[in-house]
Parts: sequence; structure tokens; C-alpha cells
Amino acid sequence: MKLLEERKRLGQVFTPEAVAHSLVSWVIARASDRLVDPSCGDGRFLACHRASVGVELDESEALIAKHRAPWALIHQADFFAWASETRERFEAAAGNPPFIRYQHFAGAIRDRALEEAAKLGARFSGLTSSWAPFLVVTARLLKAGGRMAFVVPAEIGHAPYAVPTLTTLCNHFDRVRVVAIREKLFPDLSEDAWILYASGFGGRTDSIELTITDRFLPSPKVPKITKSVSLEAWRKAGHRLRRFLLSDDALAAYEEFCGRPGVVRFSDVVSVGIGYVSGANDFFHLRPSEAKSYGLPRSVLRVTIRRAEQLPPLRVDAKSVRKWLDQDEPVLLLDLKGADELTASLRRYLNSKRAREVRKGYKCRNRNPWYVVPDVRVPDAFLSYMSGARPVLVRNEAGCVCTNSVHAVITKSGHSVHSLQRVWSHPLVDLSCELEGHPLGGGMLKLEPREAANVRLPIGKLGLTSFESLLLRDAIQEMRYWRHYA
Repeated sequence: MKLLEERKRLGQVFTPEAVAHSLVSWVIARASDRLVDPSCGDGRFLACHRASVGVELDESEALIAKHRAPWALIHQADFFAWASETRERFEAAAGNPPFIRYQHFAGAIRDRALEEAAKLGARFSGLTSSWAPFLVVTARLLKAGGRMAFVVPAEIGHAPYAVPTLTTLCNHFDRVRVVAIREKLFPDLSEDAWILYASGFGGRTDSIELTITDRFLPSPKVPKITKSVSLEAWRKAGHRLRRFLLSDDALAAYEEFCGRPGVVRFSDVVSVGIGYVSGANDFFHLRPSEAKSYGLPRSVLRVTIRRAEQLPPLRVDAKSVRKWLDQDEPVLLLDLKGADELTASLRRYLNSKRAREVRKGYKCRNRNPWYVVPDVRVPDAFLSYMSGARPVLVRNEAGCVCTNSVHAVITKSGHSVHSLQRVWSHPLVDLSCELEGHPLGGGMLKLEPREAANVRLPIGKLGLTSFESLLLRDAIQEMRYWRHYA
């Protein structure tokens, strides 16, 4: 059996047969239609239709596919290289493209993928996951009027690279449909999966059709539309299709609240950024007992917030710091920026066997001197990066620093953390965090700095009727329901 790590490296997630049969049924109009699966894996999509062609990078999976669908023509190759050379064109395409995040989707394969996607007008950055160019490049292989249906990560509802993906598809198809599924299509995965369907290749549309459903129901026909989202509305929503999971009434109310006097973006009152990246946390973060045993001077040690779980509910103060130090937690950052001279104890630590290994790491070997951690700063407050119910905003009364596991918040002139904390628990803020942030898996909400910057705060008095309050709270619950937060 192939190791789990190998499947993860290749982005392989095998589709339930009921899903494969349904998607193939959606795109096949006639028995003579030729179907292509650009990453056919074990061949379960190919097995649903006789006139099928598959491409698979992994040799062992290609052999399984040939056994499962002996009538299919299967190419054991890199899909993007094959697509750049083939003259074959198809009436239909279906599959489940590999989901490989940008950190591992690299090198010549990624360069070729982005180059091929650009031929249809999609401009992807180097931070793109693999599934997006798979969709675009597959579309190029369709004949006029062609159709495609693919399992896609639910991040199509919020990821930056979903923008060129959906924009390009709308520029080349009569219809583009996203089927948003609340229940997990793959129960063993933390990520949610949705479905993308497009028809009428060679056409153009100015809207994205959205089907919202609790669970996937096998069907030979594409499910009915829940709502149509114009590209203009999608653009005004920050190109985040996910917010249209809300009812039209709830979304209209939220947008009206955001336009009221006194409601501001978080970026209007603070700047939000990530904390420092040490490059070797276990080396640069010490326990008080370790610092004492090495004889490191107190002047180069800074108390740090290493993770959101460390944060108290409202403030980090001297009492918080004393507790961590008394418990001998590894919360002391070795901060050598501005150190005029290294003491003998520091030189011993920086020349230790452990240090010689650390300095070979990517971050350390690419900075000079290797032992100075950059971007260490004392913010006014900390904002949790990942959270359950809601992100927490915590005052920094102890002058601590923080890693990139939490956000560093610096207030702008005329605003205090106290005043911001007073409105942070407002239901408008809660809903805004849900709509601007995105699900991480396991019920968690992730709030990137650019997402946090867009969160709305009612700095002025926002008088809500009981009906409006209820509408907000129901919308919050709905969005938490979608990210599986109980």
C-alpha cells in the first residue's frame, strides 16, 4: 500500500464512486462524446464512460486505471506537458484534480502549468494551488460547446487564486456553476470539497450560478440553481463567493450595516501584521532554566507570545508573564538585534553543536548575521490568527513580542485598544470575521492579515432593532455551521 505521505505529496484524494458517476452524467450528452480526466488516478471517472482518455503522473495509479477501465486510453505523463503538445479535443471533462498547496506545487511542473493556463487568459501567481491551473488548462482541451465537472476544494469560495480561475471560466463558458456542499464529501479530510460545473465552452457569462445544499445527492442531472451571483456583485464582495451562502436578506442587511455612519474597517483604526519568523523556534526560544544554565544576559531575552492558546482573554500583563516564567515555559526569545557585543556566554551558545545545525536552515543561512531574528516588534495588542468561536483581541500591557502564529496589532492615532475591545464582541464584528476570514478545517476560522484588515467595527453607536440583531445572530450561526463549528 502506498504511504500516506506519498498520496499527500501527489495531492491524491479518491472520489466516491457515486460522485464520479454523477459528474460524468452531467457532462456526457451522447454515448459518442469523448471524456478526458486530466488526473485520472485509479480510473474511477474513466470507468463511468467508454469513450474516455485519462492522464496520470503516477505510474502505479495509471496501471490501476488501465485495469479498472480497460477501454480507456491512458497517458502516463505530466498533464501540463501533455496538454501543451496534444491536438486532441473533447466534448467533456470530469475528475478530481490534485490539491497540492503552493509550497509543494513548484519547479518545472508549476512553471509549465502557469504558462499553459495563461494561454486561456488566467494569470496565476506562484502562490497558487495545483487544482486551479488544472481546471483552466483542461478547459482549453474542450471543443466548442464542451462541458466540464470537477470536484474542487471549498476554497474556491475565498482563495485569491479562485479569482483568475472563475473569471477565466466565465470568459469562456455560457454557464459556470458552483455547487456548495456543507457536509463533507470526504469525511476523512479536514478540508471541505465543492463541485464546479461549466457548460458551453466558447461562450461567455456575466454571472456565477450557485447551488447551496446540505449534502451531495447522486443525480444524473446538475442540481437546481439556488441563486445567481453577478460578476459585479462578486467583485463588490471582494471576490468571495463564500459570503453568498447567506440568505439574500441577511447579506443585504450586513451590507447595509457596513455602510452606516461610524462603521469602519479594522485597517482604518489599526495596522495588522504577522509577528516575526525565527527560522528555528526551538533554538531561539528558551525556557528560563535554559537561559540561566547558558548564562545568557537578560538584556537579550524578550518575553514572547508563541501561539494564540497562550493569550489570556483580555490582556497580557505582568501577572501573565510571571506565570509563564514560573512554569518554566519556553517564552524567552533570543533577540540579538542591536547587540553591540556578544558576551562569552552568547558566543558559546551561538557556537554550540545545536547552533551549527540551526544556521544551515533556510531562514538562517539567508540572513546576515544568521542569529539576528528580523521584524521583532512590540505591538499594542495581539489578534488570534486561528480561532474557534471568534478571534480574540488582547491588550499588550507587558511589552511582549510575538511570532507569526498571532497577529501584531498597532493602533492608529486617536484610537485605543480599550475602545476597540469594547466593540470587538459586537455581532456585526462576529459576522464580519466569519465573512472576511475563512474555514481552516476542524471547525477553525482563519483570519489572514489582509482579511483582518477588512473586518468591520461599529466605532460609532450602531442601534439595531431586535429583528436586526436576530438576523445578525442567525447569519453568524449559519456561517459557523458551514465551517463545522459546533
